[in-house]
Amino acid sequence: MPEKRTLKKARAAKRAGKSASTQAGPFVEEEMRHVKKGKHGARSRKQVIAIGLSKARKAGVKVPKRKGARKKRAA
Repeated sequence: MPEKRTLKKARAAKRAGKSASTQAGPFVEEEMRHVKKGKHGARSRKQVIAIGLSKARKAGVKVPKRKGARKKRAA
């Protein structure tokens, strides 16, 4: 669950009409702080960014999927 200040920053960016990546920025920053404190062991910056974007998507920010993402196959 994202921190209250993270959600507050993201909502403020959305109200101001900022892009999705700007709205997701606070979530990525929060994850950077968590890794520095040792809350979880992400191995690289790319992983931290991916975790932050995932949290942003769950919080309702309309961040597009990554360019190389695979599509699910219909069985």
